[in-house]
Amino acid sequence: MMLLLALQAGAALAQPAKPEPSPEVDAAKVSDPDKLRTSAEGLNRMRSALKDVLGKLEEARSTKDVVKLTCVNEKLTQIKGLLRISETADVNLQESIARKETGTSEHEFTKVSIAQSKVQQLRAEAEQCMGQLAFRVDENLNIEVETPEYLPKGDPTLVPPQMTLVDVRPIPASPTTP
Repeated sequence: MMLLLALQAGAALAQPAKPEPSPEVDAAKVSDPDKLRTSAEGLNRMRSALKDVLGKLEEARSTKDVVKLTCVNEKLTQIKGLLRISETADVNLQESIARKETGTSEHEFTKVSIAQSKVQQLRAEAEQCMGQLAFRVDENLNIEVETPEYLPKGDPTLVPPQMTLVDVRPIPASPTTP
């Protein structure tokens, strides 16, 4: 029960990148065969999301971008956990339907529905991770600056020696008498 509350709280607090239909399906109104079909489809979508995010992880690894790699890996870990929970819930759903335990089947169906929504959100967040810019600096970094031909040579802030100003004493404003 605590797991369900935690999943619901996480789904309620997090804002998906794209608007998606609400996972809050009234499980009591869904027939048992539809629960099984919907749960199986949800698991397939979650596995597909896992494959997509694994691809993003490999892409981040190949670019050697630590920020992207860490971000995507974090999302991947969460997806793996949700998928594991969902697979267990799907087995429990099948067993509860076979035993005609309506309350348990509704509970397990709701877990899979919420997890599916959260996985889709994490997939979108992993895509956002790949869009982040990150800069890496190492000691072997060389920077070459090319100046256009039309710019004057040298440092324009330095005054050349021939242009030094001579200290000229101004004419007195009023003559002084000795």
